[in-house]
Amino acid sequence: MATGALRGPDLRRVTHAGRQAGRSGVELAARVGYAARAAVYAVIGVLALMLALGQGGRATDPRGAVLEVARQPFGSVLLVLLGLGLLAFAVWRFVQAVLDVEGKGRSGKGLVARAVPAISGVIHASLALFAFNLLRGHASRGGGTKSMTAELMSKPFGQVLVGAVGVGVIGFAVYQFKQVVKGKTLEKLSLTGLAARQRTWVERISKAGVLARAVVFLLVGTFFIQAAVDADPGEAGGLGEALGTLAAQPFGPWLLGLVALGLVAYAVYQLLEARYRRIATP
Repeated sequence: MATGALRGPDLRRVTHAGRQAGRSGVELAARVGYAARAAVYAVIGVLALMLALGQGGRATDPRGAVLEVARQPFGSVLLVLLGLGLLAFAVWRFVQAVLDVEGKGRSGKGLVARAVPAISGVIHASLALFAFNLLRGHASRGGGTKSMTAELMSKPFGQVLVGAVGVGVIGFAVYQFKQVVKGKTLEKLSLTGLAARQRTWVERISKAGVLARAVVFLLVGTFFIQAAVDADPGEAGGLGEALGTLAAQPFGPWLLGLVALGLVAYAVYQLLEARYRRIATP
């Protein structure tokens, strides 16, 4: 007869240890993922700020930020770290969506709330794949916003689908604005150990970051709706196009500079999430 079978208390201890390891893994993935996102938004914000100041730079998107990382000294090492971080964030977002660790439920509102991290997971998994493909020598920028829009346009009711994407992006931007107005940017951060002055600065930086990102998303959503109305995928645009549009406006360098600083603030906010966010685990 086998003597190594686990029974009773031993089995419970092993099960508990396994669950604890799983929870620790999810929390680590989330924190590493937020740090990776911080790196991406920092690159985007700094490049946009340099453009606004006339010091080179450019208006770019997350893929462009990954490409910029690849061009740096030790770019291959940085790409591996960034790709793993983005993949970790995708895992965390899928855990949020599928396992409902934050208790959103299965009501209509709850399912919509869970769809947001699911979409985010797909986006960040795709960005991680892009980083890994760069390591293999595939530096194509294909698969961006315009090609995705063209693909949607080719489907039955394609214009409606593209318009729905635009409405969804604008809806998300409005939600971000509301989070800032209602002072909810810090509601998932555990800041009890910080002094009042430190907490005030954390709140200011977080609000500035979320607000800047909401402005960019509002423009992106508008691009999608315009593309749907005109049946022209070329009118769609992502984050880079939104920043470029700001730069082309009257007082463009000032507008772009403010939003660029906001995106850098959003990068800091992501670092704060990596450090202080309360991570719900299965």
